[in-house]
This record gives sequence, structure tokens and C-alpha cells, in this order.
Amino acid sequence: MTKKYEKELTLEQLAALSDDDIDYSDIPELDETFWQNATYVEPEGTQQITLRVKKSVVEAYKATGKGYQTRMNSVLESYAQTVLKRGSQRS
Repeated sequence: MTKKYEKELTLEQLAALSDDDIDYSDIPELDETFWQNATYVEPEGTQQITLRVKKSVVEAYKATGKGYQTRMNSVLESYAQTVLKRGSQRS
């Protein structure tokens, strides 16, 4: 695929592309070395809690559609990783 798009394609537009229309040149081949060194990483589970969040924050995330709680968790996880990284750099 040599055509560059002026804006991001929607999921529907991406799904409609044939495999031949997709440019994979920026994705390295996964050779035998990759698979020999690959390790399975068990995804971390979630824990149900009660959390008080400002109404405006919840409404903003809900406005983004289905999966808003997962997106909220991703933001919190990114922040937590940043805090952990900073903490380990100080040691």
C-alpha cells in the first residue's frame, strides 16, 4: 500500500481493506529467533473496588462510549507505572 491517508481510517474502513492493501513494511518479521526467545506473560487481573470519582470525570469517560471503565483503568495504570518508575530511579 503506497497510498497515504490524510486522516486516520475508521475501524470499518480498516476492516474493508484487503490484506494486499495494507502496508506491513514497518512491522518486522517474526522469525524463529523471536519465537525461541518469546515468553508467555500472564495478564494482571483486576480487583473490584469502590472509588469516588467526580461526576464530570465519569460523564466525560462515558461519553467516549463502551469500554469507558477500561479506558479509565488504562489512564490510572499509566500514572501508576510512571510513579513506580520515578520511585525506582531515586533508589
